[in-house]
Amino acid sequence: MIDLVAMAEALAEEPDYNIFENKTGLAEDLKFLASMPELCDVTFLVGDTREPVCAVRAVLAARSRVFHKMFYSSSSPQRKKDQPQKENKLRLFLKRSSEPLLNIQNTTEKRHGYSQQLATIPEPSQSQHQTLIIEEFEPDVFRQLIEYVHTGCVTLQPRTLLGLMNAADYYGLDELRRACAGFVQCCINVDTVCALLASAERYIQYKCTKSMVQKVLEFVDLHGNEVLSLGSFTLLPQHVVRLILVRELNADELTKFQAALMWSKKYCDNSNLDLRDVISTFLEYIQFHKVPATILMKDIHPLGIVPDHIIMNALAFQADPSSVEPAKTSPKRLSRRRELSVQSSLDPYGSTTTLSSSTSSDINSDRHSSDGKHSSEGGLTSSPMGRLP
Repeated sequence: MIDLVAMAEALAEEPDYNIFENKTGLAEDLKFLASMPELCDVTFLVGDTREPVCAVRAVLAARSRVFHKMFYSSSSPQRKKDQPQKENKLRLFLKRSSEPLLNIQNTTEKRHGYSQQLATIPEPSQSQHQTLIIEEFEPDVFRQLIEYVHTGCVTLQPRTLLGLMNAADYYGLDELRRACAGFVQCCINVDTVCALLASAERYIQYKCTKSMVQKVLEFVDLHGNEVLSLGSFTLLPQHVVRLILVRELNADELTKFQAALMWSKKYCDNSNLDLRDVISTFLEYIQFHKVPATILMKDIHPLGIVPDHIIMNALAFQADPSSVEPAKTSPKRLSRRRELSVQSSLDPYGSTTTLSSSTSSDINSDRHSSDGKHSSEGGLTSSPMGRLP
């Protein structure tokens, strides 16, 4: 008896020699196409440095509805600008095509008292090379986006991951956005966490950022001592450092102080500010009464950057907790639990958005007021987002 199922499976396993695919070669050719400005018809000037990124409009439009609307929508400014010119060419062509064939010559001659004027058949309308400014994304991020659009392939990197994920969402490339979101799960580690947090400041106004930053901060909570000891910790923006220190980290207070000192020294190397002024913005988040008394007196006090009353309160609390008001040991730690907040006061395309804890403050604005209290405003702030031209 013939086994039809087995025959069908055998036929399915046999290669189809009628079909030949070379997707890798196609991707490489399209990547080469995008790398040659003379073969492209649009140039994006990206970021603050206006770095040029070339592309082919037809490819962009075929892969993204956002790009299609940008280049080919009848309501786009560029199309409105070109429309009168196209209409004039069409009208001129119709006028010339209605003239006698005798008038279409290659030379100008005068015969029998009348003139035969040169009339050329208009050439087909050629697409003009467009130049657009993109301020929303960094050059490396946008270059990766364009590479993916042309080739269907891109190498995901922690440094540009957040920007690429938001760019994919912005231009409607859902598969790339999902790939970036999936890569987040495996790329968050001690070596990449600071790079991910540093990139969050630029892209905090996008909706994809909040969930990713929350995952990164949760990792920081669990690996506090390791993250605070990283050399790359000094590269974080000041508001991010403060946001980390205010959280309930799995880290001892001495490590927090050392991280704050390391960051402050690095900051002072690039500015004219005094070390005591810089580090003072972080001291309120450190519970010095949990640092051993010997370390307080031998290692921290001689530095001269921690006010004497903070050290004295810490020592007094260690000797007799009831002798010191709890608020004097760690005033910020006793306030309500800080949560990651993303607040936008304007629309998504022009928003002033902050990623902050409820008590953070900037170095330049964190000064004692007349009643001796600190300002409690601040956070990770991004500049207003630009628009596509």
